[in-house]
Amino acid sequence: MERIPQLLSYLNDNPGDAFLNYALALEYIKIGDKEEGRKYFEHLVNIQPEYVGTYYHLAKLYISMKLPEQAEQCFQSGIAVAQKLGDQHALAELQNAALNFRLGLDDED
Repeated sequence: MERIPQLLSYLNDNPGDAFLNYALALEYIKIGDKEEGRKYFEHLVNIQPEYVGTYYHLAKLYISMKLPEQAEQCFQSGIAVAQKLGDQHALAELQNAALNFRLGLDDED
């Protein structure tokens, strides 16, 4: 858990840093604190909506938290951002994950 205080310190110096917010969210999820992870992912979507990698992980987090409506909306938002950016890799991943979610399939790596 020593990574979290270090990341928080860096984030204090650079609050808008997308990677730091993303990394903190993942670290919190890794230790089982889904709510804190959710907070950082949602903040990141608000401050840097074009950080397309966030949408997949946030949607998967919503699924794990039994929040299907939020997951669906997150997938759709991420798909729209990926299309806007022309990021075909992210677009394909998000579309596949969204389809698997709708079909009730698990698309874990």
